[in-house]
Amino acid sequence: MNASAARPTIPTGDDEFARELELARSGHMGLTDLLNRAEGLKQQGHAEASAALYESWIENTESPLRHVACFNWGTVLAAMRRHAEAEAAYRQALGFQPGFLQARLNLGHQLEHLKRHDEALAEWSQVAELTARGGSQDVRELHLHAVNNSARLLETLRRFDESERLMIRSLEFEPAQSDVIQHYVHLRQKMCAWPIYREVGAVTHNQLLVGTSPLAMLSATDDPSLHLLAAQRFAHERIPKAPPVALHSIGPKREGRIRIGYLSGDLCLHAVGMLVPELLELHDRERFEVFALCWSREDGSAQRARLVKAVDHLVRIDHLDDTAAARLITGLGIDILVDLQGLTSGARPAILGMRPAPVQVSYLGFPGCSGIPGVDWIIADRYVMPPEQLPYSTERPIYLDRCYQVSDRKREIGPLPTRATYGLPEDKFVFCSFNNNFKFTEPVFDAWMRIVRAVPDSVLWLLADNEWARENMLARAERHGVARERLFFAPRVSPADYLARFTLADLVLDTFPYNAGTTASDALWMGTPILTLSGRSYISRMAGSLLTHVGLPELATESLAQYERLAIQLGSQPQRVASYKRYLAEYGRSSPLFDVPAFVRDLEAEFARLALQHRDEPGAAAEHP
Repeated sequence: MNASAARPTIPTGDDEFARELELARSGHMGLTDLLNRAEGLKQQGHAEASAALYESWIENTESPLRHVACFNWGTVLAAMRRHAEAEAAYRQALGFQPGFLQARLNLGHQLEHLKRHDEALAEWSQVAELTARGGSQDVRELHLHAVNNSARLLETLRRFDESERLMIRSLEFEPAQSDVIQHYVHLRQKMCAWPIYREVGAVTHNQLLVGTSPLAMLSATDDPSLHLLAAQRFAHERIPKAPPVALHSIGPKREGRIRIGYLSGDLCLHAVGMLVPELLELHDRERFEVFALCWSREDGSAQRARLVKAVDHLVRIDHLDDTAAARLITGLGIDILVDLQGLTSGARPAILGMRPAPVQVSYLGFPGCSGIPGVDWIIADRYVMPPEQLPYSTERPIYLDRCYQVSDRKREIGPLPTRATYGLPEDKFVFCSFNNNFKFTEPVFDAWMRIVRAVPDSVLWLLADNEWARENMLARAERHGVARERLFFAPRVSPADYLARFTLADLVLDTFPYNAGTTASDALWMGTPILTLSGRSYISRMAGSLLTHVGLPELATESLAQYERLAIQLGSQPQRVASYKRYLAEYGRSSPLFDVPAFVRDLEAEFARLALQHRDEPGAAAEHP
C-alpha cells in the first residue's frame, strides 16, 4: 500500500514540512517528534500531509515502537474515510505487535465501513475473549468496547437474538451503561419481547426506565412527565451546550419573501417523506421561499424526486458538521426552521441548539416533547395537545383549528387486491394493525387476543418486522387460547400496494401509547375505519385527532376497557363497520382532515405571524459582523 501515491496536500509555503518529511525518511526523527508534528498538521487541516509523514517514518525506521506510529497513521486515514488504507495500517501495527488490542478494535471499525461485517465481528470477538476476565480499567473498557460494538452491528444487521445476548453479557459485566440499556430496551420492543423491562444482572428496573431512549419511551408509556424526563436527559447528555449568542442574531438581514427551511434526513421513502410533499408543493411562492436542508438518502424513488421538485432549493448538508451546517442555515437567512426529525434515528439536534433561525419548530418526525434547546414551538391542534399537557412540553404549541397532521392526496394506489392475494379468509371479520412492531405493547396485544377470542369469526392481520416478534406474538396468542392460524402476517410491499391492501381489512386496531400517525391517515384515506385509544400524551392522541377531524370521533376511546368493548361490538356487528366504510367512501376525502390547501393556508398564516414578529424586533436585522 502507498498512502502517498496521490501527492499529499503540502501546507502552502511550508518549507519546514518538506524538511521534516526528509528527516522522517532519513530515520533520524524520534517518535515523540513524529507524533507532535503529525498531530499538528492534522489539527491545521493538513491530514494528507500528516498521513504522508507517518508513512515516511514507518518505512524508514526499525524502532520497536513502529506499531504506535502505525496505529496513529490508521486513525488519520480513517478520519479521511480512506478505510481500505486504514485497514492496512492497523494490520501493519498488528504485524509489529500482535497483542495490540486497540489496533484490533479499530481494524474492526474499518472492516465495518468496508461492509465486511463478519470480519469486523471476528476481530471484536477476539478482543472480547482476550479481555473477558477483566483486570485493569483499561482492559475492562476494551472488553466493553468490543462487546458493545458487536451488539450494535448485529442489531443493525437485524440479527436481534445475537445482539440481545451480547447486550446482556455487557450489562452483566458492567451495569452502569446507559447507552447499552437504551439499546437493550428498544431492541426488546422491536422483538415484542415482553415485558420490555426485564432486569439484567445488577441492572434495576429503575435503571432500565431511566435509560429508556426518548423514542422508546413514547411506546412504553403515555405519562408525559416520563416523556419529558427522557427527552431532557437525552438533550443534557447528547446535545452540546448552546452558544451564548444565537447564530441567527448575527446573520444577514431578513427581508423579502419569508424563508422556510425544512430540516430532515427523511425526505425520501419514509413515513415523513410520504406525508409532506403536497405541503411543500402548495406553499404560496409569492410570500414564501422553501428550502430543504437535507441529508436524506438518494434512494432513486419517485417519492424522492417529487420531494426534491417540490422545494425551491435543495441544500444538502450531509458533508458538513453540525456547526458548519448551522452557519450555512444562518447565512441563507432562514426565518422559520422546521425540524422534521426530532430525536429519531439520524437526527442532528445540535444544529437546532445553535439557533440558526429565529423561529424553530418541531413537526411530524418526533410527535412529542423533544427537549431540544432552541426548538420553541411544535405544530399541534387542541385535541392532540390539550392544555393539561402543556406543562410537560419544552415547546409551545402553534395551534391550528384543524388536525395537526398534513397528508398527501396524490399518493399512488396500487391495483386493489383480493383477500386470496394475501391468503386471508373471505368469510371472516379482519382486524388489522400495520404499525411497526416496536409500537406493540403487552397490555394492548393482550387486549387484541381477548377481542379475537370474543369474536369467533375473526382474524388478526399484522406486520412482523422480524422473526422474533412474529414468534413471540404467536406464542402469546396460544397462551390466550387463540390458535396460531388466526394470526396472519402481511409481507412488506411497495407503498402503492400497501395502501391498496387496506381495503381488505374491516377494522384497524390502533396501537397505544404510540398511536398510528401516517398509518392512520393511510387507512382513513383508503376508507377503512380505525379504532384508537387516546391517552395523556401527544403521541397517544394522534389517531384520535385524525378521527375527530374526519368526522368519526366516537372511534376514539378513553380507556383500554372501552377500547376492548367497542372492538368486540364492532367485530360482532359487521353491518355497523360497513356503515363507517360507506361514510368514509362518501365523505372522508372531502372532510377537513384531507383539505390540504386549507391546512397550508392556516399554517402559513401562523408562520408569517411568527416570522414577521421577529423581523420587527429591535436588532433582528443585524448584519454579518
